[in-house]
Amino acid sequence: MPYLSGAAVLLLCLVVSGECWKHGHRVRRWTGTAETQKHSTSVAKKPPDVTKSRKTKTEHLLKVDDHDFTMRPAFGGPAIPVGVDVQVESLDSISEVDMDFTMTLYLRHYWKDERLSFSSSTNKSMTFDGRLVKKIWVPDVFFVHSKRSFIHDTTTDNIMLRVFPDGHVLYSLRVTVTAACNMDFSRFPLDSQTCSLELESYAYTDEDLMLYWKSGDESLSTDDRISLSQFLIQKFHTTSRLAFYSSTGWYNRLYINFTLRRHIFFFLLQTYFPATLMVMLSWVSFWIDRRAVPARVSLGITTVLTMSTIITGVNASMPRVSYIKAVDIYLWVSFVFVFLSVLEYAAVNYLSTVQDRRERKMRERARSQSLPCTCSISHTRTMTMMDGTYSEADTNSLAGYTEEPMVQEEPDEKHHVPEKSEHMVVHLSMSSESAGIKKRKSLRALSIIQNTHAIDKYSRMIFPGSYIFFNLIYWA
Repeated sequence: MPYLSGAAVLLLCLVVSGECWKHGHRVRRWTGTAETQKHSTSVAKKPPDVTKSRKTKTEHLLKVDDHDFTMRPAFGGPAIPVGVDVQVESLDSISEVDMDFTMTLYLRHYWKDERLSFSSSTNKSMTFDGRLVKKIWVPDVFFVHSKRSFIHDTTTDNIMLRVFPDGHVLYSLRVTVTAACNMDFSRFPLDSQTCSLELESYAYTDEDLMLYWKSGDESLSTDDRISLSQFLIQKFHTTSRLAFYSSTGWYNRLYINFTLRRHIFFFLLQTYFPATLMVMLSWVSFWIDRRAVPARVSLGITTVLTMSTIITGVNASMPRVSYIKAVDIYLWVSFVFVFLSVLEYAAVNYLSTVQDRRERKMRERARSQSLPCTCSISHTRTMTMMDGTYSEADTNSLAGYTEEPMVQEEPDEKHHVPEKSEHMVVHLSMSSESAGIKKRKSLRALSIIQNTHAIDKYSRMIFPGSYIFFNLIYWA
């Protein structure tokens, strides 16, 4: 038994020692492989990024924590020059009602801050996003007379900061601004408008900050594809001058000026052509019979209401200015022509009524005097000559008639017959031709008023001629 137990212990020791040797060999083999792979990977890798080193952190490289950036560069010394240039991306809209415009642009500032200088062997600049802007000094430029403005933030804040080794800084941002524009609509829609976008430092006067255009007129660049639906962009240019505030002092102010000329074709189609057609339509009533009252009245009322609608539509899209615009002159003159055509028919209708009433009275008077029928002269011509408005043609037409006494009726028991039995219905004095011409001249004005056809006939010439003359003056 002791021999068997000793042999078992020996066998167990041999097995444990063999397993330990196998495990150690396996660990040494995998370790050697990992070291080989690590060595080959380190050879293939690029040099490490120095910005990840704690010693080359951005704040330490630019020495942001070593200076007070709430103060402007060279505080206490001369004014720091800040150059500006602008690239106009788009001119989004022009509003006549609000008298403003909306513009999207890239605004860039250039200045030198020696506190941001750093050593560099390659003399290359460093570019940062908007997060570093909050830690350093930047110019406080704002837009004068702006109503709304914002910096684009899709997908991040559209701000770029570029710092050069000698301390020069480029600060760029993308802005959309809505600013006021004083417009003059006295020649609308034949007008041209000049608007300006003004830039100025909010806190620093000209003794602390000198704002200027970096490259003169070349500091402003525009996209050739900029276009507007109602305007033609004629010119962009830059100017600068000092602005004075009584409580704070003088400030440098930069101007972006641009001139807009309005397209007239839209207003020709929407305003001028319809108004002209309504005026011409009102002239149709001059060719309609004066006895067709519903036709002429409905035509006049329709044209008047249409002109009122056109005037209301134009004024709805315009600001409520206290002066007369060019389009107002054209529309209101057209409205007066339309209204006068209605009044013309009112005059014709009234004179026709007066003339009919006069003829009716004369007819009744003739009937009351028991006037017999004239010798085969038409009733209308007889009444005209009795009224005294005969013409030379009427007198010539009587050349073949002879003066004959009226046939005397038999006396009746119930009726008293006057002693004078002969009555002349028409008595024409043809003794002198000059006397007839003189009488016709004296009655010419009266005959035009009494003859309602003459009023329409003259209106057919006077109304179109006057309106054409007005258009020549207006468009010239």
